[in-house]
This record gives sequence, structure tokens and C-alpha cells, in this order.
Amino acid sequence: MQVRAEILDVDFPDTAAARIVIQAPSSKIFDILADPKAHALFDGSSTINKAVSGPDRLSLGARFGMSMKIKVPYRITNEVVAFEENRKITWRHLMKWTWSYELVDLGNGSTQVTEIFDASVCNKAQRWWVYKTDSLNRNPKWMAKSLVKLKSLCEG
Repeated sequence: MQVRAEILDVDFPDTAAARIVIQAPSSKIFDILADPKAHALFDGSSTINKAVSGPDRLSLGARFGMSMKIKVPYRITNEVVAFEENRKITWRHLMKWTWSYELVDLGNGSTQVTEIFDASVCNKAQRWWVYKTDSLNRNPKWMAKSLVKLKSLCEG
């Protein structure tokens, strides 16, 4: 049976989300999310090459750089803007949109993980880029792939 994440219907403009249940405690999942060096291991977009700067473990206000490639190589610096141990982590970069992971302990060692892309806070120029790059159409698929990889990483 193929494992799939659910792409969620979102009522908020310029936002996308996907969800999966992982048979692992939230602390194990959060440890992976809070390690920028691990992000390439579960990246469903295949755009992250590696972490190039930042702490070993993220925290509120932490900055970390990533080596990326979407057609051409580039580097991006992110800042953690929300951090609740074992429950939520959110980061953003210079274009201001955010990536969040929200974890809900379901009991019996299982955790619901929701990944959210939110470009609703972007200004007009930043929002233009979101639409120019078709992010709202491609990101849900990439997020679903990321969550499946995260599940495999945590359950394996």
C-alpha cells in the first residue's frame, strides 16, 4: 500500500497545507524538524541541497542558511519566527512567506503533522512572485511528498 499525505482544502488566501499521521512521538519528529541539517533528508521538492549555516538545533529567532536549487543554484537565509517545543516550528525568509509544521500528539505514540505554506502576509511584489512561480499549485504536492519522507524517516 502506498503511503500518502492528505492535501488539505484551505479557506485562507495564499495558503496551502498538507497533513499526515506518523507513528512516532512528537519529540522524535520535532527533533528532525529542528535540525536544519536534516531538512534535505525529507525535502519532497528536491530543491534543498544542504544546510550551509546556522545552529545544530533551531530555536525562536535562530537564523539558518540553505543551499537550494530551482533551475539555478542559490542560497536562502531563514529565521525561526514561531517555536513551541514538540508542537510547532515556523520559519520565513526574505520574501516573508512562512513554512510551518504543527504537531498534535494523538496518543499511543502517534502524531499528526501538518505542514503549512503561508504567503498571505506578503506585499504585492512578493505575492506576484508566489503566483509567477506557481507556488500555490506546486507546494501542496511537494509538502505531501515531504511529509511522506518525514514519516519514513521517523518510522524507519
